[in-house]
Amino acid sequence: MENEPVWIVKKAIDALGYEKIADHLDVSPRTVRRWASGETNVSKSVLLVLEQMFLKFHSSPKKPAEFTFIDLFAGIGGLRMGFDDNGGQCIFTCEWDEYAQKTYRANFDVDHELAGDINDIVGDIRKHITETPDVLLAGFPCQPFSIAGVSKKNALGRPHGFQCKEQGNLFFHIASILEELRPPAFLLENVKNLERHDKGNTFRVIMDTLVNDLNYKVQYKVIDAKGFVPQHRERIFIVGFDGETGFTWDDFRHPGPKAKTLKDILLPANEVDKKYILTDHLWSYLQNYAEKHRAAGNGFGFGLTGKNDTARTLSARYYKDGSEILVDRGKGKNPRRLTPRECARLMGFDKPEKEFIIPVSDTRAYKQFGNAVVVPVIREIARIMKPHIMQLKERSGAACTEQHFAQQEIRIIANM
Repeated sequence: MENEPVWIVKKAIDALGYEKIADHLDVSPRTVRRWASGETNVSKSVLLVLEQMFLKFHSSPKKPAEFTFIDLFAGIGGLRMGFDDNGGQCIFTCEWDEYAQKTYRANFDVDHELAGDINDIVGDIRKHITETPDVLLAGFPCQPFSIAGVSKKNALGRPHGFQCKEQGNLFFHIASILEELRPPAFLLENVKNLERHDKGNTFRVIMDTLVNDLNYKVQYKVIDAKGFVPQHRERIFIVGFDGETGFTWDDFRHPGPKAKTLKDILLPANEVDKKYILTDHLWSYLQNYAEKHRAAGNGFGFGLTGKNDTARTLSARYYKDGSEILVDRGKGKNPRRLTPRECARLMGFDKPEKEFIIPVSDTRAYKQFGNAVVVPVIREIARIMKPHIMQLKERSGAACTEQHFAQQEIRIIANM
């Protein structure tokens, strides 16, 4: 009998063909043929993608979408996942990082445009998005507003916030798209520090733009993901509606801060490669570094986390040394980093019935999950937003119907 990887490749080829597989995985058809012949080994991540492609080909048709949305600064799709799970359908995606795009494509049906740099589309958005979406989603870049991002830019003598021309002005691209498309609702996500940046001036400009310039009904809330996942991760979420709907954050259901602990996301010890265990040199360096800063009265240091604990915030720099979340392996043993699979679980991307596909290197995966949103938090926000989205859709449909009948009446009178 053929080995399983070759069998999976051949089944996928039979269903989809060489060209489609090669295009999806960004490889040559010749590479796919070499996989099928057994000449070249197939990585586990590629096999997972092929399995998903095969299953999608044979899966039953999807249920009709209840509402549509666009996914800006999409990353690896955390915002999308939460709204997909509540009956939404994505009709446009924008994400500039090619490796994030690779992960996004591996996990979602992308039967619409997946644009790159938002600067290239914002001036002619109707060319790319021909129908008005019901919701705009955007987790716009947070580095200009985060505490770490601001500290780093100050140290380098660089501007931050709205003065950061590369990233800070991207909020105004969102405002421009909101003005042009006028979706009934939106959800924006950023770091908690957005509220306090530049003594609150940055946030005041954002709220003034959304409320007074664009006339949306806006509410915001800082939510800690602790309990949804075993991680202390605070983010600010800004919700807006094109009219009064009765939306309230009081409907948000939090499972409680102790609902999840690290043991809920850890792999069995025998499934963790030894490469994730810290070397003696690195472990000694981190301990000495922490002691040095403790003596100076600073709070810097590693985060040693037990199985019954909650982890610190996973960051995009986790690939460097993993110091903010080190898994305690017991007395006398060096701790270890989380694996990329455990990071997927820590951010809520894995589901009981389906693992999130990780088609990139460990370094890229750590960056991607560190920059992502916690999916169960988004899923709950989407749940409480949905009735209000549907209310505005119904209201808009009724208004269109009324306008249609009014126009018919005018034509009848004109012809009398």
